[in-house]
Amino acid sequence: MTSRPYLAVAQYDGAEFAGWQRQPDGRTVQAEFEAVLEKLMGRPTAATGAGRTDTGVHALGQGVGFLASERWAADTAGLHRALNALLPRDIWVERLQAMRPGFHARNSALARRYRYVIGTDEAARSPFRRPYEWALGRPLEVTLLARAAELLVGEHDFRGLAASGARSTRPHYRSRVALAEWAPRTDGAGVTFTIEADRFLHRMVRFLVGAMVDVALCRRPLEDLPRLLSATDNQAASPPAPPQGLYLEAVRYPADLYAEA
Repeated sequence: MTSRPYLAVAQYDGAEFAGWQRQPDGRTVQAEFEAVLEKLMGRPTAATGAGRTDTGVHALGQGVGFLASERWAADTAGLHRALNALLPRDIWVERLQAMRPGFHARNSALARRYRYVIGTDEAARSPFRRPYEWALGRPLEVTLLARAAELLVGEHDFRGLAASGARSTRPHYRSRVALAEWAPRTDGAGVTFTIEADRFLHRMVRFLVGAMVDVALCRRPLEDLPRLLSATDNQAASPPAPPQGLYLEAVRYPADLYAEA
């Protein structure tokens, strides 16, 4: 039986998940995907995510790769409908794309983009907003946020601004940041941080946001950020921002890996 690689661009509400990656205990996005794929393919089928989001972290554009059986090879639209019919309500496949042989959802990615949302008004504590942003509830010095973000662009060693432990064990800790910027929210209720890089360490975005917010609240000087970027551990880092404000927004792949429609 021949198989065809597919990319599902998925959104999910991370509030009820213990992250993307399958775990012995706890509900995960990967386990939900693989349970549905097994029903559709008639055999156990692995789902590979472009990013291993943590407990409580959301996704607007998670890349999910899997191999579809011959039954679905010529029916992308039907497979798309079937996935959304069977997946739980807190997961939705925005689009499904057939890919060329050799595609891998994680290893083929050129860049990932994350968004972090902060509420600076009193209404951020609303039960309809608190699960989806950092309900900071106080103003931030936007000039300091902008200056801090400028320092992140380029290639840096981020071990001083990431979680330590087994999940962070890598051949190196360097990431190349192409975009890092703060912007006011369109609803006027706070700010958002957008960052795009070729790779991310464990909890790197949350550590970065935590440090920049401390700078914007004048809890630490802006000059601390270059020192954190040259640190060999995270002992001097600010506490990481809470998970519910973080979204995996998009994953970029080489154009030649997409199969023709």
